[in-house]
Amino acid sequence: MKTENLKAVELFAGIGGFGLGMANANIETIWANDINELSCQVYESNFGKDSLVLGDINKIPISDIPNHHILTAGFPCQPFSPAGKKLGVRDCVRGTLFERIVEIIDKKQPKYFFLENVKRLLTMENGYHFRVILNALSELDYFIEWRIISPISFGIPQNRDRIFIFGTKLNSVHINSQLLQNTSVFLTQPDLTDLENIEELLEKDMMPIVENKGKNYNWGIAYKNKMLTLNLSTLPDIKPRQKLKDILQDDSIVDPQFDFTSDTLERIKKSKAVHRYCHGVELLYNQDGGARLGYTIFGINGIASTLTASTSRHYERYKVADKYRRLTNIEYARLMGFPDDWCRIARIYDQYALFGNAIVPACVEWVCQRIGKSNIEFTKSSWQQLTLAI
Repeated sequence: MKTENLKAVELFAGIGGFGLGMANANIETIWANDINELSCQVYESNFGKDSLVLGDINKIPISDIPNHHILTAGFPCQPFSPAGKKLGVRDCVRGTLFERIVEIIDKKQPKYFFLENVKRLLTMENGYHFRVILNALSELDYFIEWRIISPISFGIPQNRDRIFIFGTKLNSVHINSQLLQNTSVFLTQPDLTDLENIEELLEKDMMPIVENKGKNYNWGIAYKNKMLTLNLSTLPDIKPRQKLKDILQDDSIVDPQFDFTSDTLERIKKSKAVHRYCHGVELLYNQDGGARLGYTIFGINGIASTLTASTSRHYERYKVADKYRRLTNIEYARLMGFPDDWCRIARIYDQYALFGNAIVPACVEWVCQRIGKSNIEFTKSSWQQLTLAI
């Protein structure tokens, strides 16, 4: 099925990161939902009136959700009850918003689902939370694949690793190399180097999810309550990399309201020069001279640290030319890969949190363009090695 024929629903839609990414991949969103009124207003200002339903997803009857081919959700990461650590029991997700996702997938049976969450989901409680999620999804007859993806790969200079989880509906088929080639949306040709010894790894490391006490790595697959996880190389650059300075507005047109120069110069007197990079982020000064301790002043020759919804993060200082200022709302839009005016109906103050809570559309677009395609090509020896028996 071509992507232009796919119909999607978007849960926890926010300002429409999934919707924009899918639209760019020619996938139509036919129904969306969010509980935040301002987010819904922004969504409607870009996708049209009545383009989504405002309300609590737990209170919306599943029968009200139209049938669809792909379900998307950047779901909230609620804690899961570790009661007995019995991963095979659906009670592990009961009472969470994730349970609602599982219920909707189970009832609507879309061909695909596409989920996103923070990277730390892989490691919370030594990976237990992620395995709960994986086990619940793998009981629904979906071939599941996940990978950590950063917007840096798409020319967006922000340190924002996220886990993307993609599911494809199967009917109790044998998982083999041809299915992996035709179904994987995250593997690229360079990954075959990391998969060279896959036969040995599968024999040794393929195991029931409930028995896995090891790490959850940056890529993996799961089906019928079994999983394999490997640490692949970072996703190759899809677009040329940029630095923070490459996406900044012309300083001559930046409103003085963003300027903290006088205040910052006073703070620098009590700060230490750092002049180093931490995970690609340029640090100029802070109170204690460490990597990210205390009050920090950033440079623009690296990338931006992860944008968040935290109010305190909106007032971080950056040295731009001969001024010290915070990033503008338009620069936040660019660091998330949205058009400059995407949140135009919201106050500047509120736009920071809206963008900080969003998903990067470019990541979504890239994945969606790969649905139903053979994105990797195994050599003869690779075909012989990649025989999965789950």
